[in-house]
Amino acid sequence: MIYYAQDGLVIRDMEKRDIAHFVAWEREQGWNSSPAKFEDELKDHADGRAIPLTAEYAGEPAGYVSVYPNSLLGSMGGRGYTEIVDFAVLEKYRRHGIGSCLMDVAERIAAGYSRVVYLGVGLHNGYGSAQRMYAKRGYIPDGTGVWYKDQVCTPYTTYYPNDDDLVLYLSKEL
Repeated sequence: MIYYAQDGLVIRDMEKRDIAHFVAWEREQGWNSSPAKFEDELKDHADGRAIPLTAEYAGEPAGYVSVYPNSLLGSMGGRGYTEIVDFAVLEKYRRHGIGSCLMDVAERIAAGYSRVVYLGVGLHNGYGSAQRMYAKRGYIPDGTGVWYKDQVCTPYTTYYPNDDDLVLYLSKEL
């Protein structure tokens, strides 16, 4: 399905053929990427649990995000809210409005399922652009503190690595 098409940008359902492209480009950027997360999201789509999206710019896959209606994970999991998961725009395609458009589509889809949407954002500097974008879009911390691997971090401990699994959950009313 195509959700958006204008000025060389298409937002559509993710397809299996996108996986190799994303993995290759992410590895070239120095990211730790594997096909597994994309394959899991496509399986969740087939099972009716997720809507994985691909942003295609000038005919090339440029970014992705998944929408999980009624997510069971994260700080608001199991409460009937929609979670936006795994948002990324490949570095060579940034600063073209692709991420904003991708989030517009994800939020429009989310609004069809719940009045609140939430997401987790990494805390290291590799997530700086996303952190700023979410704040500009009106996302606020949900008050549950920092999470690691889908569990609330224990206060005053020092053993959580600053990797992609250390996140702060943010939410927004749609």
